[in-house]
Amino acid sequence: MKILITGGTNGMGKGVAKALAAHSGEENEIIILCRSEALGLKTIDEIKKESPGATLSLALCDLSDMGSVRNAALTIKSRHDFLDSIFINAGLGYASQRIETPDGMDSHFQVNYLSQFYLVAQLLGLLEKSTRGGRVIFNATPGGKIYWDDMQMSKQWNYEDAIHQAMAAKRMLLITLHELYKEKANKVSFIGFSIHQTVWTNQINIIPASMRIMATIMKVFGLFISIEKCGEIMAPLFMEYAQETGKKSGSLITWKKGGFEKLPENDEVLNIGAREKLLGSSIALCKDEAIGAIFAEAFSKERI
Repeated sequence: MKILITGGTNGMGKGVAKALAAHSGEENEIIILCRSEALGLKTIDEIKKESPGATLSLALCDLSDMGSVRNAALTIKSRHDFLDSIFINAGLGYASQRIETPDGMDSHFQVNYLSQFYLVAQLLGLLEKSTRGGRVIFNATPGGKIYWDDMQMSKQWNYEDAIHQAMAAKRMLLITLHELYKEKANKVSFIGFSIHQTVWTNQINIIPASMRIMATIMKVFGLFISIEKCGEIMAPLFMEYAQETGKKSGSLITWKKGGFEKLPENDEVLNIGAREKLLGSSIALCKDEAIGAIFAEAFSKERI
């Protein structure tokens, strides 16, 4: 399987990369998309020491810059004829203040949602060419809402609301894409995965001291899981047969009692009008006519 992982140098993304590289029953090729070449190469070196036969490469991209996302997609398409899977994982967590990107957007909205919407839209053609059943797995959590009157949260901001808005947007996107692809000949599946326990990641290094102390205590009591355990749980989603993946498409799932289980979804995320409104806003914010054309064609085919 050929798998692209956004945010593959830390946290869940790194855990999934390590698990897929170590899997003896499958020759996986892993593409790690990250901002820092030095950190990316360090991650690849670490994984290859654990799994010497692993095939890994880098795709450099700054998700806070739409131009960088566009260039990364072009580079990936020039190097690869197909993709079997994309793990949409990269994202900002704790922040002490709102940061605006060079594109004039809230950094959480752009990095955690919009840039990855833009990336996926440009790579749908490669997923359609998978012979194993293309799939996109979204790192997502329940809850959250879209702040329709202030999506960039310039009037009122806190990092938790910003994170949760992006999560809701990702879940709306995966349902929209599922609806577009469910009748297509070249099926692609879209699944949200919510990890059942908090993953111990590098976020511990940037949160305030009081939160860091609390997190350390929680870890002692077993309330966190390692990135390796997370990768072990998630790995089957990237390697299972297309028929099994198709059964999960359009849903948010979690891990419970040794298996995957679907979670309920809220009304706004399921609402077709809200989803189409978000899609239209997302296309407009990308400022790329090609993205509008991709979805215009998909919608016209769906409604014939």
